[in-house]
Amino acid sequence: MKKRILLKTIAMGAALAFGAGSVLAQNNAKPVRIIVAFAAGGPVDAMARTLAEPLGRALGKTVIVENKPGASGAIGANEVLKAEADGTTLWLTSVGAAAINPALFPKLSYNMQKDFLPVSLAANNVEVFVVNVNNPAKDAVEFMAAAKAKKEPLPIASSGKGSIPHLALLQLEYSTGVDMLHVPYNGMAPALNDLLGGQVSGFFADVPAVMAQIKGGKLRALGMASKTRHPLLADVKTFEEQGFKSVDTNNWYGFFASSKTSPEMIKTLNKAIQQAVADPAANSKMTQSGAEPKSTSPEELGAMLAADTEKWARLVKARNITAD
Repeated sequence: MKKRILLKTIAMGAALAFGAGSVLAQNNAKPVRIIVAFAAGGPVDAMARTLAEPLGRALGKTVIVENKPGASGAIGANEVLKAEADGTTLWLTSVGAAAINPALFPKLSYNMQKDFLPVSLAANNVEVFVVNVNNPAKDAVEFMAAAKAKKEPLPIASSGKGSIPHLALLQLEYSTGVDMLHVPYNGMAPALNDLLGGQVSGFFADVPAVMAQIKGGKLRALGMASKTRHPLLADVKTFEEQGFKSVDTNNWYGFFASSKTSPEMIKTLNKAIQQAVADPAANSKMTQSGAEPKSTSPEELGAMLAADTEKWARLVKARNITAD
């Protein structure tokens, strides 16, 4: 009897797993869409396109990337929510739209806890503080000493109010006691352009976004906003190593699906994403860009989301940051 029950349980589990996979396979003409809430050419878009091919192989489906920028990620989020919850629409987002927006927008059009299910992390991304190569500072200590000596606060760019670069700047101000002039831009590209042009004095950025300019000698990295040094920038000290505590960010990228998606489908998608992130070619490309490829269970990503939502909400509230 026990043997028959065990065999029946195994068969039911296999059927559930097969059922989720077969739902995706039933209509092979319907591709899997990765929704990116940013314009083409940015780091999240690049990661989506890197993972699309190996994810397609893992699922046995065509995977396409669709860019739905605007409204601080809300347009992309709502695109996922209005789609059929059959596992063919995924949202790849950075931490901002998932964990920071709830504190910035009192009337946010989506609720991460009610509307979405975590599927898997795709990568970790630490922030690096960079300056124009013509800046005489060789590290964060020298830069902050110069900032403190100035009569007027130094202008520091960010990719927008409430963005990870903005919050990293607030952490640095709190750690050093030195106020700087926050200059928010509409995205990373214009902020980076003005830093290269000398209109602003510094910028926190994802390592992949500025690695080429650092290696090309156009930007100088002064400090890592992380607990450890970056393997591709091993000579750049962390802020903590330089005496500045609690300057620590992770602009992670993760996959989410509609909360109406079945648990079996979430398991199928999670397994496929893990295979895609581990794909040697994709993994190497992401690593060389400066990202840290990493997949997780849905539960692990959910825990990260909860922890960062609380962490950034405290800072947003303490500094009275609004999205206006």
